[in-house]
Parts: sequence; C-alpha cells; structure tokens
Amino acid sequence: MVAERTAVEPRRDRRHARHQATKREILDAAWKMVRADGLNALSLRALARVVDMEPQSLYTYFASKHSVYDHLFADGNRELLARFDRLEVSDDVRRALRAVAHVFVTFAAEDQARYELLFLRTIPDFEPSPESYAVALEVFNRGRSILTGVGLDNPEDFDLWTALVSGLSSQQLANDPGGDRYIRLIDNAVAMFEEHMFGR
Repeated sequence: MVAERTAVEPRRDRRHARHQATKREILDAAWKMVRADGLNALSLRALARVVDMEPQSLYTYFASKHSVYDHLFADGNRELLARFDRLEVSDDVRRALRAVAHVFVTFAAEDQARYELLFLRTIPDFEPSPESYAVALEVFNRGRSILTGVGLDNPEDFDLWTALVSGLSSQQLANDPGGDRYIRLIDNAVAMFEEHMFGR
C-alpha cells in the first residue's frame, strides 16, 4: 500500500503580514490626512502620532514623505484601473466614449487630494517611482485601448479627448465640489466630441 502524500502548505510569514498590515494602516491614515488638510500639509510626525507610533519607527515603513506620496500615487491608480476593469465596453462609439468619460470624471470628482496627486503637479520635486508610474501607464494604456477600439486612434484626437475629460474634472472640483454640475455635462460633451470626430 502506497502512503498517501499530503501537500505541505508553505508556512505563513507572520512578520511580513504584520509589516504589510501596519503599512496599510499608515497609508489609510495618510489618505485621511491629505483629504482633510491637503496634499502639501502631510507631516510624517503628525502621521506617526495618528497611528500611535514614534516618528523614527515610521521610517522602517517609509523612507521619506515622498515615499508615502509614491505609495498613495500607486494606490490611486490601482483604484482607477479597477474601475476600468469593471467597465463594460460597447462597440458603439458614443456609448464607449460616455462610459470612459463617466468613469474618469466621477473618479476625479470623488476626491480632490487624489486627483491632484495623480494628475496635477502640486508637490514640489515629487516624481513617482518606476514601479508606481507603471501602474499609471497601465491606466493610460487601458483607457487608450478602449478608445482605439472605437476608432479614436489619432494621437491629436486622443489629446483633445483627454483635455475634454480633464477639463470637466477640474471644473467640477473647482466650482462644485461634492455636486454634479459638470458631471451632468458629460453626455453633451461626448456628443459634441463625437460630432467633431465622426460628423454625427
């Protein structure tokens, strides 16, 4: 009789799991701080107090304030990528354009601090790391591939499109934060863009 083999599961690295959980707690606290006080108000000393940690201990998780920003940058782009992943893309040009515009503009309007971090240069000397920027590129490429699929393949036309949706986003955040004044204009803006592009 052959002895039955049992699969040996790899031992869980509890130390690493605790480290990652604490790191997540710090990032969640950082998001709350920048949403309440603005991106440039982030202080590592204040952040350490919020998570009940000595300031020097925080450096075992994040080497600098820019490191925190870098992780927040990746966080925000992963969330936007997840929105695109859930998007049901239509072959119909107008429906596809509307879907992409609604995803982007509503995402932007939800969170001023996140929008500034991902799409505006508001933090002096901050540059995302190659790893974090790769997530942003994935977002860009995902959106572009959807639009290319419905015939928007000219780079200048794509630039015009990004100017349109970022303009709606900026206007919404600047003039009606928490409302829908410019979100309500998305379908009209898409119709204008489609007429310009395709003459219909």
